Amino acid sequence: MIMSVVAGKLDTYRRKRDPKRTPEPVPATDPVPRGNNDTVVRGDGNTFVIQEHHARALHWDFRLERDGVLVSWAVPKGLPLDPKTNHLAVQTEDHPIDYGSFEGEIPAGEYGGGKVILWDRGTYETEKWTEREVMVVLHGSRVSGRYVLFRTKDKNWMVHRMDPPPRPDWQPLPELIRPMLAIPGTLPPPDADSAWGYEMKWDGVRAVVYVDGGRARAMTRNDRDVTGSYPELRALGEAMGATQAVLDGELVTFDTEGRPSFGRLQQRMHVTGASQIRRLAAEVPVVYLIFDLLHLDGRSLLELPYAQRREFLDGLGPAGPSWQTPPYFAGGGADVLGASLEQGLEGVVAKRLDSVYLPGRRSDAWRKVKNVRTQEVVIVG
Repeated sequence: MIMSVVAGKLDTYRRKRDPKRTPEPVPATDPVPRGNNDTVVRGDGNTFVIQEHHARALHWDFRLERDGVLVSWAVPKGLPLDPKTNHLAVQTEDHPIDYGSFEGEIPAGEYGGGKVILWDRGTYETEKWTEREVMVVLHGSRVSGRYVLFRTKDKNWMVHRMDPPPRPDWQPLPELIRPMLAIPGTLPPPDADSAWGYEMKWDGVRAVVYVDGGRARAMTRNDRDVTGSYPELRALGEAMGATQAVLDGELVTFDTEGRPSFGRLQQRMHVTGASQIRRLAAEVPVVYLIFDLLHLDGRSLLELPYAQRREFLDGLGPAGPSWQTPPYFAGGGADVLGASLEQGLEGVVAKRLDSVYLPGRRSDAWRKVKNVRTQEVVIVG
């Protein structure tokens, strides 16, 4: 029961933690709510906090101050911003008020081991609070609005946003955006060169990746879900945290000389066994090379010009051990093509800087320009 006011409300919390092994606050007794600076939740009876918790599975801890403790739920995908989507919320043990200002690294092997980040905090108003339903109005710096949590079974609850989305133009994350395709061609003429951007052409598998609630889902151009085949993408989703995005890029493997190798990549394709996938991920690692951004935090970017989408992508800056954002070059197509030849790459993809994204369509606004390799021979006869 989350309504009762009884002694020992933090007994479960204390049993799960050793103050000698974790930096978390572990009060010896149930504390009186108080604070002495602006970084500490003051315990006025109406504070809330959301902490991003990189434990065994990424989740967000949602905590409401109530009767001297922080009543807490673990929300795997965070609070929803779209009222059409409900998220799971699992009630956990009550936490001490001081936990509202905690950030740090819980040591591996300890309960909840992993990094804790203070994601948002503020005040709330209670509209309803029963054993099965909690309705509140949040006033935070990142999340504001009316929410209701309702119990479904035992510790499992759902959280629902009752207000409209935070912006009038808010758009939910799309289920499927088919990749835009290029046509074979040649470099634009010199007098048009400045109107084009140039990317290196990678010899890999095209994939659109959907990131939502710290989870990544990868789809090929044939609408095939390959998320399970490329576990490297799990870390990408976790690294992006609460950012909601649709990325366009290429899954690539590299040979011993650092060149893309489609032959090596074929070892990773069409593999379904979990143990084999884990082994190949270690032996033949894949890197996701990101070159476009199609949706960002409730906004579709499809109608924006390519140059502006790249600005958003570069601002997002996705980079990590298994994902990178290679640069593009505005103008200078001949030099970029020459550099791709020197590096042993296939060629370049030329994209008009003002081109919008046309899902599933092939357009002459995007051109793939392949290197032509020649060799001198002497014919003796």
